[in-house]
Amino acid sequence: MQDRPTYDELLAAVEHFLDTEIVPNVPGSRGFHARVAANAIRIIRRELSNEEDQLAAEWSGLDAVLGPAERPAGRKQLRTALLERNEALCTLIRSGDADDGEAARKVLEHVQRTVRDKLTVSDPALLERS
Repeated sequence: MQDRPTYDELLAAVEHFLDTEIVPNVPGSRGFHARVAANAIRIIRRELSNEEDQLAAEWSGLDAVLGPAERPAGRKQLRTALLERNEALCTLIRSGDADDGEAARKVLEHVQRTVRDKLTVSDPALLERS
């Protein structure tokens, strides 16, 4: 692991360069692509800073809906296991077993929280507007 600069400091520097030097001075499609690149960096920074908490919350929410499961230790394994558990959630929803009562409440709560977490990364301004 590197000490300094951190990944966030490096990404912030590139973001600042794009926002202050490139976007205002490059017209047309290149300026547009620079804005897209700066926005992609902002999304990456938010994802990296929120990832640990959001993965834990998603796992916990799936535990509430599907029943507890042992959480993998590594990030890559956790992401793979989350994909598998989300497939199980989709199967549960498609089967109609989460249509009413406590199951429906748990699914709705989990999905709302997960979508809110994802929007916090991809488009926090949308959450502010709604």
